[in-house]
Amino acid sequence: MQHSTPKLLECLSQLIATPSVSSVQKQYDQSNRAVIDLLAGWLTDLGFSIEIMPLPNQPEKANLIATLGSGPGGLILSGHTDTVPFNEEYWTSDPFALTERDNKLYGLGSADMKSFLGLAIEAVKQHDANTLKAPIILLATADEESSMDGAVALVEADRPKAKYAIIGEPTGLKPIRAHKGIIMESIHLTGRSGHSSNPAYGNNAMDGMHLVLDEIKLWRKELQEKYNDPNFAVPYPTINLGHIHGGDNPNRICGDCELHIDLRPLPGMSSDELRETLDHRLKIRLADTGLGYERKSLIRGTNPMHTASDAEIVKTAETLTGHPAETVAYCTEAPYLNSMGMQTIVMGPGHIEQAHQPDEYLPMEQIQPTIDLLSKMISQYCTEQ
Repeated sequence: MQHSTPKLLECLSQLIATPSVSSVQKQYDQSNRAVIDLLAGWLTDLGFSIEIMPLPNQPEKANLIATLGSGPGGLILSGHTDTVPFNEEYWTSDPFALTERDNKLYGLGSADMKSFLGLAIEAVKQHDANTLKAPIILLATADEESSMDGAVALVEADRPKAKYAIIGEPTGLKPIRAHKGIIMESIHLTGRSGHSSNPAYGNNAMDGMHLVLDEIKLWRKELQEKYNDPNFAVPYPTINLGHIHGGDNPNRICGDCELHIDLRPLPGMSSDELRETLDHRLKIRLADTGLGYERKSLIRGTNPMHTASDAEIVKTAETLTGHPAETVAYCTEAPYLNSMGMQTIVMGPGHIEQAHQPDEYLPMEQIQPTIDLLSKMISQYCTEQ
């Protein structure tokens, strides 16, 4: 195949050098369009048809759907283009300069997960487009690290379509077929402030929040007794009490109090039902307090991901890697692709332990194995039909 894309290390260098932080805090949030345009140029040179899909509610950001070949079936190689924010003062080297040191490639997004996009392109180069019997689709998404708006936009558009998909999050090249979901909820109680010398002067929202905490802890215990999946290292759903704030001074009755929680459901559990149950239980617990109650979702939330253990792509990945498919606790875009009818696994180079921290790196010894593995998956699903 003729191509004019950069050599691999130059490709990775350019991806790392192009900032694309996404964050729920506006002062850190950036567009990913420069990364999308970079990828689009390279893939055009490789003969891909290109579609750039601006996000409906964030038009300065976009997904990229690049397709080589045609017909039903096919394989999606998917990666998100955004990174988390960073603390440059804690980095040994420039986060935006791909730096080779100790047989590792350092840089923001080197493991999570810009490098996968470059390695996927390198794997595509191993194949002649004329031999394709099903399409190769390279999917690059926006906002995975914050809103998941990119994945949501794909589902709403019902595109792209393929039979199989690999999301290249850092798994040490081990296939992942399931992960927990996540919801984050804010619970706000409104009371009445007053002089602390007499409780009758007000209605203490912090006292009410103690009732909320007791009820959530009771519910957490019930969930852990009811739901159990031994395939996970932590085999039950978790609820983390992550943030609380109330009142403003010791001599004032607390007029309002807010709690933030993180809930990680197992596959098979419904996020909407969990929110409804939380509301029901807390409203009953607070019924006689006279306190105002409001719950808001801090994020849209991501459902658990589950691909059957006997799915073809799971079996193929297990055979090619020599590793049984595993489960993880963190979230990915996989449930969104699964919801569109694709058999999806998560599998890529690097390790999740390196993600979201200073001196993030990709082990160089995983570069060629990744290219070889993706090339074999392309052969399996795009050239050997």
